[in-house]
Amino acid sequence: MKARHYLSFCLIGLFLNFISCKSELGNEVTLSELETSFRTVPDSVKIGVYWYWISNNISKEGVIKDLQSMKEVGINRAFIGNVSLPEVAEGNIKVLSDEWWDIVHTALKTATDLGIEIGFFNGPGWSQSGGPWITDNQSMRYLDDASIRVEGGRDTVIVLPEIKNGQDVKVLAYPVLAESQEKWSFTKKGGEEIGLQLRAPAPNMRSLIFETDTPIKSFGKIYAKEGNTFRLLKSFDIDRSNFNLNVGFVPDAPLVISLPENQADVYKFEMSGSGSGNCTVELSSRPYVEYYAEKTLAKMFPTPLPMWKDYLWEEQPLVSNKEQVLDPEKILDLTSDVNKGVLTCHLPKGQWKVVRYAMKTTGVTNAPAAPEATGLEVDKMNSKHLEFHFNAFIGEILKRIPEEDRKCFKVTVMDSYETGGMNWTDDMEQKFIETYGYSPIPYLPVLHGEVVGSPDISDRFLWDLRRLIADCVSYEYVGALSKLSHKHGLTTWLENYGHWGFPGEFLQYGGQSDEVAGEFWTTGDLGNIENRAASSCAHIYGKRKVWAESFTVGGGDFTHDPYEMKQRGDRFFTEGINATLLHVYIHQPYEDRFPGINASFGSEFNRHNTWFSQLDLFIDYLKRCNMMLQSGKYVADIAYFIGEDTPKMTGPVDPAVPKGYAFDYINGEVLLKSASVKDGYLVLSSGMKYRILILPDLKTMRPEILQKIKSFVHDGLIVLGNAPDRSPSLQNYPDADREVRCLAKEIWGDKHVSSRKYGKGMVYGRECHLDSLLLKNHILPDMKIEDDVPVLFIHRKITDGDLYFISNQSRESIKFTSVFRVKNMQPELWNPVTGEIRYLPEYSCSEKGTTLDLQLDDSESAFVVFRHSKRTFNGGTNNPVLHEELNIIGPWNVHFKSIDGVSEKNIKMDQLDSWTNAEDNDIKYFSGVATYRTIFQVDSIASESVYLDLGKVMVTAKVKLNGKYVGGVWTAPYRLLITDEIQKGKNVLEVEVVNNWVNRIIGDLNLPDNKRSTWANVITWHPDSELQQSGLLGPVRLVGTSELHFVE
Repeated sequence: MKARHYLSFCLIGLFLNFISCKSELGNEVTLSELETSFRTVPDSVKIGVYWYWISNNISKEGVIKDLQSMKEVGINRAFIGNVSLPEVAEGNIKVLSDEWWDIVHTALKTATDLGIEIGFFNGPGWSQSGGPWITDNQSMRYLDDASIRVEGGRDTVIVLPEIKNGQDVKVLAYPVLAESQEKWSFTKKGGEEIGLQLRAPAPNMRSLIFETDTPIKSFGKIYAKEGNTFRLLKSFDIDRSNFNLNVGFVPDAPLVISLPENQADVYKFEMSGSGSGNCTVELSSRPYVEYYAEKTLAKMFPTPLPMWKDYLWEEQPLVSNKEQVLDPEKILDLTSDVNKGVLTCHLPKGQWKVVRYAMKTTGVTNAPAAPEATGLEVDKMNSKHLEFHFNAFIGEILKRIPEEDRKCFKVTVMDSYETGGMNWTDDMEQKFIETYGYSPIPYLPVLHGEVVGSPDISDRFLWDLRRLIADCVSYEYVGALSKLSHKHGLTTWLENYGHWGFPGEFLQYGGQSDEVAGEFWTTGDLGNIENRAASSCAHIYGKRKVWAESFTVGGGDFTHDPYEMKQRGDRFFTEGINATLLHVYIHQPYEDRFPGINASFGSEFNRHNTWFSQLDLFIDYLKRCNMMLQSGKYVADIAYFIGEDTPKMTGPVDPAVPKGYAFDYINGEVLLKSASVKDGYLVLSSGMKYRILILPDLKTMRPEILQKIKSFVHDGLIVLGNAPDRSPSLQNYPDADREVRCLAKEIWGDKHVSSRKYGKGMVYGRECHLDSLLLKNHILPDMKIEDDVPVLFIHRKITDGDLYFISNQSRESIKFTSVFRVKNMQPELWNPVTGEIRYLPEYSCSEKGTTLDLQLDDSESAFVVFRHSKRTFNGGTNNPVLHEELNIIGPWNVHFKSIDGVSEKNIKMDQLDSWTNAEDNDIKYFSGVATYRTIFQVDSIASESVYLDLGKVMVTAKVKLNGKYVGGVWTAPYRLLITDEIQKGKNVLEVEVVNNWVNRIIGDLNLPDNKRSTWANVITWHPDSELQQSGLLGPVRLVGTSELHFVE
């Protein structure tokens, strides 16, 4: 029999320390170095966990055992989050108490001794940065207003209206504009369609204002009566479905719809059947700023996944009557005339509106945190307040824990942003002037819906405000926290997006952190945009590692396993994730409670879970993938410019990426500061390069960005997109608009054409098909497969070769042909589950690349590696057929033992079957470890390579053959190479199988309370819930082939 060709363990040992250091270089690693590390992954490859200490249920003994268990399975990074959940009763160790600090000390000292790197969430809870030490004037704030009408033409002393707990900013006065208005109230029932005929007090109503005192989501239409018919003026979403502060600091903010000019005095309002609540509709003759609550961040996107267009708004209708809008020249700043809330002034004749502006806290708190650790969220636009927060929590850890006991403490953690918007801070006026060159003060009335100058000018001011907020959140929050951390020898780790009220720009936001991360759930949609957000940020800002909070899940407690997780994890490896943070390891403080503390979310990556003792199998796979995907440089042909608008949590993929190509998002900051064109590529200082830049489907672009794009095209870049016609900003208005049109004319010409050469480059209109454009410019698919083949890929270029990670995203075995865009190199297949490396001897090369026939099992993944080689083969195949050598039918002696020590039993199985089919309830409802043992005879082996095929296992298994450990299985094809361990004659096989807790929990639910031994906070099962298949299901066979060529 032909043995596996591995480098000797001595040689591996010589390389490990070298590779440990070399792997940190990432881009410079060679394939020979990678090969050594692939076979035996070095400890320097990190696998992390969120380590939640929940609801003050912690113990010194528990944290020690948690850390020891992490070390045993290969987890070497843990981020401590002190969270409080309503489903978990509060424990006795209060956050920030002396007992809590003692346990923190124990955790850090133990982790230091074990070599486990520790990060701390930078405040209690997981989002975001706050605590009881933050005052109103240090918190996230917005500009509130209160007004009073006064008569001008005389000396006036006015007691200004109070803004409770407000921090005064400005007092302005402006003329009261003429207005006719009428309001209608109604109570809507669910399923009821509303149709109201509204007789206005005057013709030409310009605004519709909708308000509700209860969350509601519906759809509205407003019609104007012209003659005997009603003409549709506007249709619009009515979404006030979420009143939480983290999606808007004014929960019941009005929805304002601007109406085009019309001559009607009778209108019809319609509202769809969905939604219920008390509502009002108001018509006004004055134009107000459409969606001003949304545009000022008072109301933000109400669900977790805002798409690229969700913070873009249509142009407002024109206003021809200038008397209907405020003249910025007539807005008076009376702030200096105010003393202790009393205004003394002399206003010109007429009716005036005096408005007091003050900053107020948004009221958002750090969450979910224990009551004693809950307080306001710190201002994200002011680094001074952030430093105070840092010192109050992270700084206290550094002060209280001796340095020698906290050498493991390395990371300041920022989870996904979930704390909503803000729109003002202490020095906002000065920041605004320094950024845009004009004062925001005359435009403050826009914040409460007044049109200043024109609807367009008002929108431009709000665009500038939102852009400045995003810039401040990036630099005054993330950037400042990074600088503070660096001063103390720490780095920052950030999920660079936000599910609830994210006010920033995801690329710039992540660019200021040392490490960035996405996230994904094993089921559902969360992760579908977050991971590309993280990987694009890392690529364009030069960060090698792209983390992901991985395998989060909601529901199905104690039913999840690595096989179920693998396919979605592999998908996000192909989107650029290359560093895994498991979600979640919940601290287990009690040794008499199993499964123990749990939550309504997250997979159970903790020592009380049944399969935790075999988690190292999955972690080995993850580490191999991470190590490989951190090496070299990501290959992508397309860069999608996300535009300059904010907030932004994702970019546009429009037009869609043709199959076989890869892309990144890119932002204005990187284009301006870090990009140039060389040999037809858009080249970044990070080392990334792209063949095509795609512009968003927008009419706006600031002139400095367009000037840069002009230079790119002139120097040889291909750009796809239509010409912009104006700036979105009020900065240098209207000169900036003229500059944009002038630049656009230079690049795209006088008339719209589908394509145009400019300098060395080309511009193409959006009507051009991207796939045709790519091929026209000789940009072939990086990995070409048929459209119906469910395989995803990612390509990385290594110093002396190329590697592709490919993933079967189906639950079926598939065969397919692929053309890889590499030439004159030898292909190899590296199996990240087993660490095996073999040649792919059947391939052909052409001008299009290297063609391979490949086969992947159910959810299987592999690395196809190309290296320079002169190897020739005598026979062999890429996808050998495995022939059965022996069917191992048993009988099986099976020893059952639960991990809590409550159950232990021996049985004999004549044939393999799920434990759930057993008549014995001790077996039927068993959860834990079962060791199968059988003896079989081998007379002869015809194959050079022999595998043990276990058929199917639920959920994982470790195998010994003749007393020697030969590996474990947790995913298809549940097969182990045993060429060196199988022997002629008698063979003893032991298979240690673990299942999930769910069956035991269901079994206990069928018992009286005093007979149950399982305990958990969240149990969603019932006595009659369906059991989960468990055990060694088989069939168990020896299979083999003589057609493999392993890499020596």
